Amino acid sequence: MNGKIAFQGELGAYGHQACAETCPDYAPLPCPTFNSAIEAVRNGDAALGMIAVENSTYGRVADVHSLLPESGLNIVDEAFVRVHINLLGQKGADLAQITDAHGHVVILPQCAGFLTEHAIRGVVSSDNAKAARDVAEGTDPTQGALASELAADIYGLDVLARNIEDQDNNTTRFIVMAREPNYTRRGDNGMMTSLVFRVRNIPAALFKAMGGFATNGVNMTKLESYMVGGTFQATQFYAEIEGHPDDANVKLALEELDYFTDMVRLMGVYPAATRRHSS
Repeated sequence: MNGKIAFQGELGAYGHQACAETCPDYAPLPCPTFNSAIEAVRNGDAALGMIAVENSTYGRVADVHSLLPESGLNIVDEAFVRVHINLLGQKGADLAQITDAHGHVVILPQCAGFLTEHAIRGVVSSDNAKAARDVAEGTDPTQGALASELAADIYGLDVLARNIEDQDNNTTRFIVMAREPNYTRRGDNGMMTSLVFRVRNIPAALFKAMGGFATNGVNMTKLESYMVGGTFQATQFYAEIEGHPDDANVKLALEELDYFTDMVRLMGVYPAATRRHSS
């Protein structure tokens, strides 16, 4: 093993699945929150952190982007995990018995069609794998969990219905974070650069800052804003662009961005995942 990789959730969570698929040489370290997973990397308890950032059905994972700039960590990789949602039940239980299905607030809307069709009530749990563990430890065969097949294996549950997600391309994107950056790699599918910035308080500053990417032919795949410091006047942006900071066009675009901002910080430079272009 090359050390540990921290993820949010319990063993059997989709973050655990992402770790197993992407970093199989690292031992999974379950953490109760994204913040604690980041802290595990920061304090050396884990070498890497697997952090979910967005889902193709649900959208952005709440609060994660506001945690990233203050984490002190660097994005060194990305992973796209196909999320198959399964209804798990106690050994010997039948689908017709299930009245309640427990799952994280993010996962419930992703299989709302199935739950409605079978008159099953969705119940919020703090974690999908915890929901599986709770069902396994309980005695009520009417209670089910929405989780991975990995969770079923770990907690000894039956899979009562497989792949019940509403969208057949349901995918979660994770980023892999480490204490030190690695700018030396070049990926077979190109490179990605993540950054945060805050524009200067001048008219059309954001428009002008974005102009450098357009004129230099740099594709921006993500731009999100969020407030900082509890004030409506301080807005920070998280952006992802295709390319490496050493590429001539990216370097020019970042120089122009720097002129119209009062803060620019690289969050990571990493190879684009193969599934980025097929998910």
